[in-house]
Amino acid sequence: MTRYSALALLKAGLTGQRNWDRAWRDPEPKKSYDIIIIGGGGHGLSTAYYLAKHHGVKSIAVLEKGWIGGGNTGRNTTIVRSNYRQPALHNFFEFALRKWERMSDELNFNVMFSPRGALILGHSDSDMVQLAQRGDALRCDGIDAELMSRAEVARFVPLLDMSLHARFPIAGGMIQRRGGTARHDAVAWGYARAADALGVDIIQNCDVTGLAISGGRITGVETSRGGISADRVAICVAGNSGPLAAMAGIKLPVEAQTLQAFVTEAVKPMIDTVIMSHSLHCYISQSDKGGIVLGGDPDQFPSYAQRGLHPRLEKAAAEALALVPALARLRMVRCWSGTTDMSFDGSPIISALPIDGLYLNGGWCYGGFKATPGSGAAYAQLLGTGQPHPLAAAFTLDRFARGATIDEAGVGPMPQLR
Repeated sequence: MTRYSALALLKAGLTGQRNWDRAWRDPEPKKSYDIIIIGGGGHGLSTAYYLAKHHGVKSIAVLEKGWIGGGNTGRNTTIVRSNYRQPALHNFFEFALRKWERMSDELNFNVMFSPRGALILGHSDSDMVQLAQRGDALRCDGIDAELMSRAEVARFVPLLDMSLHARFPIAGGMIQRRGGTARHDAVAWGYARAADALGVDIIQNCDVTGLAISGGRITGVETSRGGISADRVAICVAGNSGPLAAMAGIKLPVEAQTLQAFVTEAVKPMIDTVIMSHSLHCYISQSDKGGIVLGGDPDQFPSYAQRGLHPRLEKAAAEALALVPALARLRMVRCWSGTTDMSFDGSPIISALPIDGLYLNGGWCYGGFKATPGSGAAYAQLLGTGQPHPLAAAFTLDRFARGATIDEAGVGPMPQLR
């Protein structure tokens, strides 16, 4: 891989990066590949990387209709954790979290993973009982979880409103200290560079307009840059899974919804952990640039728009201010939205589809970013060997027909922390 001296970096910075080498190639699409991955976000790029590295697949194309990282990968709130209640979920996300912990070294690219802790607040005795149950389930599978008293939470995050008369009184919390955040853009860039170095063709501005199917088998794709044939085609397009599957006549048990995020002006460090709530869908963290990042509920109706609504912005801001009153002095500078696949049970789908050679990675709801490395490794195993990864075996599409759903919402009062 290309390495730059301090002098070369300084020269590039002073000249506007003129003559800077590309981090990955910009090839023309070939006529055929062994595997085509539709979607150049974190999941698609990580899948390509692990396919090339661990499964010996040398002919891979990643097709991205826009630019690398321009979809949900660059539109999320960057939270990484594995503290789910359901064993199938927390074991899979723990698999991903362990990959996060060594990702920068593996990719030789700083993804700015920051294990600052992921704290879930409890606001009632009922919340605390359910957090304790969640923590017990995690520890039974060897995953870190620590129940915190009200006094411990107050010491850990001094800016929280711990008043007994607060709008949302805080009774305690549960923290996963290995959780935290990562730089979303860097994840996409790191995987793109590493996959390219292994021979993967990353083709941007290549919109898939149709799927070529013959005799019940996928034979390739039609794109804005011409037809491309392939033995296997992998859908990996976040909130657009439904329309892609519909090209093959498949109706998925997912619904696309818009999920918003917001960021304030940059300030000096004031929140050094990720704050979430068991009864509210509000999460707060501080970015590496200093902005306070806020998130809330999805719009809760079908939409493919990458823009949000004022009621959601107001709700998220009101909840954040109630928890951390000091945020009232900050100016909000930007808001944005991503289009998420909301599966019917809140859990992902990593599965072969009814068309031979066609596969799906989607339905991640709120959990897509934190799953990135685990998702890529599991999807690569399915594509490379035809067999599901043991930790992803429960996430097949046919679970909905079999009544084997994995409903994280069914073990708590709210569906938000899926």
